Amino acid sequence: MITIRQHVISLVAVFLALALGLFLGSGFVGDRMNSLTGTSRDRIGDLERERDALNDQVNAANSFDAAIAPRVIAGQLRGQTVLVVTTPNAADSDITAVKESISAAGGAFGGQIGLTDTLIRDDKSEQLRTIVDQTIPAGATLRTELVDSGGRAGDLLGTVLLHRAGQPAAATNDRTTALQTLREGGFISYVDNAIKPADLVVFVSGDALPTDSGAQGQVTARLAAAMTARAQGGAFVGRTGSAGGGSPIAVIRSDPALRNAVSTVDDVDQQTGLITTVLVLNQESDGKTGAYGTGAGATAITVGA
Repeated sequence: MITIRQHVISLVAVFLALALGLFLGSGFVGDRMNSLTGTSRDRIGDLERERDALNDQVNAANSFDAAIAPRVIAGQLRGQTVLVVTTPNAADSDITAVKESISAAGGAFGGQIGLTDTLIRDDKSEQLRTIVDQTIPAGATLRTELVDSGGRAGDLLGTVLLHRAGQPAAATNDRTTALQTLREGGFISYVDNAIKPADLVVFVSGDALPTDSGAQGQVTARLAAAMTARAQGGAFVGRTGSAGGGSPIAVIRSDPALRNAVSTVDDVDQQTGLITTVLVLNQESDGKTGAYGTGAGATAITVGA
């Protein structure tokens, strides 16, 4: 099992490397290198060697994580179908790695849906709400307390794409109609005939949102929580640094209702985060949520730590 010590070392290495890089790259150092005393030069050399040694330890820890990952996640998602939902800033490499981890854990791939900028920016919220209201499957009802566009869209997507244990999936015609209408409105993207009913859902996002992103984090977080509520469980994962500012992960972790609805992982670009993503989905099947990683609001580095 991955130890906390290994990841503390990783963090120290990153911050030390950044600090040293800034120090050595500054104009102050560049203009005055010739005037440094022997002691100062020795200290810089010591810092460089310490940085290199820590980087070696980080690389070794990452190699260890990659080596044991197949054993740790094997069978964790056996018998489960997982739908992948991506945000516009998600990295292709992270999406591919998550899908490969699902397969390695014995899970079935339920397809991939992309949320568009139009949806998360809430540019056409009235049109979105109209589409949602007009494509609710016969006999189904959406949660009345979800009045925001993100929440209602997530509730609809969850209704037609996901199901809890023992509950039947939505009819194929209802699923097709809802997906096509949302795609024609410019709110989602997907490949035809590649989406099937799923038990679990994982949202893959990228870095932290910029400061001028407005309510994008709120819209995305509420959509994810509403959608996950229709499944056996779900996780929202992002890259290192994705728990900052007004990002979806930050919004989820700061709101008890959202935090209890969907788990979060803030280092999916690392092997540890990929392992954690699988373990979280397995844990979600048992009705347990958590916040994992190294960012703000995380309660542990991984499940069971």
